Amino acid sequence: MTKSYVFGYGSLVNPGTHDYGDVQAARLTGWRRVWRHVEGRSVAFLTITRDAETEIAGALAQVPGQDWAALDQRERSYLRETAIGVTHDSDAEDIRFYHAPEDLHRPFSGHHPILLSYLDAVVQGYLKLGGEDAVRNFFDTTSGWEAPILDDRATPRYPRHQTLLDVERQLVDASLAQRGAILTS
Repeated sequence: MTKSYVFGYGSLVNPGTHDYGDVQAARLTGWRRVWRHVEGRSVAFLTITRDAETEIAGALAQVPGQDWAALDQRERSYLRETAIGVTHDSDAEDIRFYHAPEDLHRPFSGHHPILLSYLDAVVQGYLKLGGEDAVRNFFDTTSGWEAPILDDRATPRYPRHQTLLDVERQLVDASLAQRGAILTS
């Protein structure tokens, strides 16, 4: 039986946000991460848009029991698509990813902030996956840092938030400061 894998480029990079097995580094060519929002959601989220000049880092995770329905529920604002252009060192054959179709998402707005608790989980995942170089790549290959960032660390709104070490928090904060990000409360 073919093993199914999902290519994650946001919170799925962090194994602490799921129980999928066999998580490993991978890269996807021809796409860029962007902060966006869709109707019905109060916060911005990560998606990817086509960009022939960009290659993003991410992670492959085996879909437990080939249960795409459960993953579809987690990623309900996204469309699942077969991944082409994934570079990896695994035996994965069936690789999919999720993204919001261009006609369904809009650029971020002041009314749809990025949750810092979500960003913390994403950055922690990249740090564990590939160290500070992976974190720099995440920030460099993601657009939309002009969006307001809601500092919800004290009372996390992201349901799969993670506890960060001081050094991890400092890395997130320094990376945001380098990009002139605006934190709100």
